[in-house]
Amino acid sequence: MRTSMRVRFNPIKSLTPDSLSRILDEFANGYLRSAALLWESIEHRDDLIQSVASKRKKSVARLDWEILTTDQSEEAILQKEALEYFYDNLHTTNAYDCNENGNFGLLVKQMMDAVGKKYAVHEIVFKTENTVGELNGNIDPSRLPRLTASFRFVPLWFFENTTGNLRFLKSDYGTTSTPLQKGSWLITVGDGLMEACSIAYLFKHLPLRDWLVYCERNGMPGVKGVTDAIPGSVQWEAARDAVEDFGAEFSALMSQGTNIEAIDLSLKGNLPYAGLVDRMDRAISVLWRGSDLSTLSRSSGTGASLQGDETTILLEDDANMISETLNEQVDRCVIRYLFGNVTPKAYIRLITARSANGKDEISIYRTLYEMGIPLAIEDIREKFGLPTPGSEENVLVKA
Repeated sequence: MRTSMRVRFNPIKSLTPDSLSRILDEFANGYLRSAALLWESIEHRDDLIQSVASKRKKSVARLDWEILTTDQSEEAILQKEALEYFYDNLHTTNAYDCNENGNFGLLVKQMMDAVGKKYAVHEIVFKTENTVGELNGNIDPSRLPRLTASFRFVPLWFFENTTGNLRFLKSDYGTTSTPLQKGSWLITVGDGLMEACSIAYLFKHLPLRDWLVYCERNGMPGVKGVTDAIPGSVQWEAARDAVEDFGAEFSALMSQGTNIEAIDLSLKGNLPYAGLVDRMDRAISVLWRGSDLSTLSRSSGTGASLQGDETTILLEDDANMISETLNEQVDRCVIRYLFGNVTPKAYIRLITARSANGKDEISIYRTLYEMGIPLAIEDIREKFGLPTPGSEENVLVKA
């Protein structure tokens, strides 16, 4: 990691349409390093991308979580308690920047990196505190091992995907790689929005650069001085100093009868740069957060409602992605380690806010209940994001 930090380059400096096309083609062919480094730099240096990407990640990382069970058997309850301890006590860090430390919230935020870069990878180091005990041939719950783990986020530029499975690169710019051992790595797969965002970034900053050059050349008027003094005389030098001290970007001093004609390169109408930059900003906003609020509001007057619906959809989809990834790659490993080769009956689920049609869904469930159709309590709790109350918690009862 230290060697990689010393030799790491900034791919933005030489970014052109041709080089970006080559980098994206390499990513599609499984060579991830150049694209991962480029996307990381863009995400931290573009003001809009940094804002919308951070909001998308943090909105999921702030969600509460719970452990659900498929039934109320003793085995399911034991699995639930084991998973609750696991997620309550896990530790998360960044292998590239060890100053970054946290717990479950940081793990989710790092997993959300897959939304932008397609993949997010963690190395898992499991930890136990005591050994399994048995009582009359059965598992003694009081002596179950306390299992948790340390998750180390490893940046994507340390991997390649030429075989269809992520493999760890042994060295920077190297071609030799090793497969990732199942159960020792957590791989999150997302949408990969930075591929489209990097294109928008390039065609946003090209006009931004030209706009800046235009402002430098045409933003300040020049100063023209005319004097009867003889060139080289004291009076001439005094007039020249006065013109230069005026603070203009360019100036000229000439004697009577001399004429300099300026070539005006400035546009008389609206400059095209602002429109191009705004178009790319709106594209980036739509990619990360759903509908562009300002545009929809101007065109139909319903922007807030539409964006609210799309933001809810994105949040719920992200939460499902995180939950399903943990269910498949972490929950099963924890349960298999503690209880052997058994059917998992407990799993983690992020709790999301219900959408605006929640009342309609409640009405549907009430109607089905009144019709005598059996409904599973755990399914209803999961549908509406309702955690199961603990044995010592006060619960609401029907009046």
